[in-house]
Amino acid sequence: MIYFVTGASGFIGKRLVRTLLVRSEATIFFLTRDTASRSLDELYRFWGTNCTRAVPVEGDLTRAGLGLKSEDLDQLTHGVDHIFHLAAVYDLEADPDIVMRTNVQGTREVVTLANRIGAKRFHHISSIAAAGLYEGVFREDMFDEAEHLEHPYFASKHDAERIVREECRIPWRVYRPGIVVGDSRTGEMDKIDGPYYFFKMIQKIRSLLPEWLPTPGLEGGYINLVPVDFVVAALDRIAHLDGQDGACFHLTDSKPHRVGDVLSIFARAAHAPPMGVRINAALFKMVPTELMKGLLALPAIRRIRRAFMKDLGLPTDILSILNYPTNFDNRQAARILEPAGITIPPIEDYAWRLWDYWERHLDPDLFVDRSLRGCVAGRTVLVTGGSSGIGKATAFRLAEAGAKTIIVAREADQLEETRQQGLERGLTFMTYVTDLTDPQQCDALIEKVKLTHGPVDILINNAGRSIRRGIEDSFERLHDFERMMAINYFGSLRLTLGLLPDMVKRGSGHIINISSIGVLANTPRFSAYVASKAAFEAWTRCAAAEFLDRGIAFTTINMPLVRTPMIAPTKVYDTVPALTPDEAAVFIVRAILRRPVRIATELGIISEILHALTPHVAQSITNAVYRTFPDTPAQNRNEAGAVSAEQTAMGHLLRDIHF
Repeated sequence: MIYFVTGASGFIGKRLVRTLLVRSEATIFFLTRDTASRSLDELYRFWGTNCTRAVPVEGDLTRAGLGLKSEDLDQLTHGVDHIFHLAAVYDLEADPDIVMRTNVQGTREVVTLANRIGAKRFHHISSIAAAGLYEGVFREDMFDEAEHLEHPYFASKHDAERIVREECRIPWRVYRPGIVVGDSRTGEMDKIDGPYYFFKMIQKIRSLLPEWLPTPGLEGGYINLVPVDFVVAALDRIAHLDGQDGACFHLTDSKPHRVGDVLSIFARAAHAPPMGVRINAALFKMVPTELMKGLLALPAIRRIRRAFMKDLGLPTDILSILNYPTNFDNRQAARILEPAGITIPPIEDYAWRLWDYWERHLDPDLFVDRSLRGCVAGRTVLVTGGSSGIGKATAFRLAEAGAKTIIVAREADQLEETRQQGLERGLTFMTYVTDLTDPQQCDALIEKVKLTHGPVDILINNAGRSIRRGIEDSFERLHDFERMMAINYFGSLRLTLGLLPDMVKRGSGHIINISSIGVLANTPRFSAYVASKAAFEAWTRCAAAEFLDRGIAFTTINMPLVRTPMIAPTKVYDTVPALTPDEAAVFIVRAILRRPVRIATELGIISEILHALTPHVAQSITNAVYRTFPDTPAQNRNEAGAVSAEQTAMGHLLRDIHF
């Protein structure tokens, strides 16, 4: 048996070739752009054979006559039993011209070759996309009934199938697989499409929220998923049966799931929060088509749409097909496949394999240099409050990663001590003694840094102070609030405004602000501190919106309780869990690597949600905490001088939160 295969290196193609090679005496010619490519060695290893049974034929799908050499044509003429045409562009976001040239003109060239060499049978692997967005049940004997083919990919698959039906002069068969996912036995997949587009969104939700917390999800039409091992087995079975020429076969699931169900299945597989509340994608259809086109023609709307989809990790066109309207009747294919034991396993049984393989091999983050050195080596990073605590721990990490590290602090002796410690470890810090609450000193620092080091790539606003005192004890202490604002708001703001213009000129920069979990939890007894941090957070949100299209990123870190000199005076903190400065520095490293808008702990996010949805409940909880921990040290300890059991329990329950 002699085969000619296009797309033999593709996800389905290389598995089909491996299956065909099991047949004794099978010889497979396969189209490839370069017969000397090293990638062929990888294919041969996958197939477990060599070029004697799997023979490369150099050519190009988009060239006239496939660009085949005359000797290759002579070798193929009157000798090929089966042609399998799998090569195509499957990417929804690919350039429309490339899609049409490859999928349509490429199919015409393969059909022309089949007619010319007198092959015995032509197998065209089409797609359910050939039906367009047909509303209702699409049968295997339907073709011209396809509708809503506006998307280039849908149009290309429909036009390619038409070419086979109208121009192929040898017996032909058409196969329309559903959305092909990974192998149901191994989870193996080679690219991200179909439900995989939503995996990044699920992963983000999992990283932010606990597994038990229900979250909103999407509802839509039925999504027809088929594992690649089923598709290959079905192709091999149907292709070698007599009496099936001139027919089309739907390689689809007869019991597909709705979009919302599929997302929930993969959320469970990922141990992510369940998507209990679903938004029906049909709502998008409520906007008239012409109005939607008009809105999307506006640059601002397009920019918002791109940003929204980028945050979700989704392609921009995905929303148009979420409410997929087509069901596929597959009775003809099932009649042949089911007696042979070729059936589709339930997605619930193998979803975990798909997720596991994606997270280990296909997650886009795996292909980005996420090392700290890759992000900061040779770049200028300025850290305020860098002589102790979080700032000092961060500065050492940055210097070790090759950053030009500038540290700023008020205390000259501590700053010099940090610099010396760096030298002992072979690290160089550029140090500046500056009180950021003094406008003259701050302005002088900005000028020195710009003159000596040039533009700052990353600014970490870490310097700050805190005060733990109830409002009842602050009626005559307005200066406490002014002191907090002087450093936590005005000091950080003045420095940022001084360094921001150079970032704007270069079109790049990252500003990281160390805020507090108290801003999310509205912590009593820290009103002066929380208000000052909240003020800078509010400014940051405004700035992020203004500079989004200028290449400047802003990240706010709602830092939990950290064991630093700042909290040392509060002795009750000695008995409760707290992060070390090194652990807190990990938050800043994560901000540099991923440049998110916000980093917060699960407890901080839950606190914010609680205050937004049930403010009276949230206030009752924080009031109870407030009364559990009185202001004075004497009231915080029992007669034996120890912290009470109630206070210890509350401290552990509210781990990471100031109280």
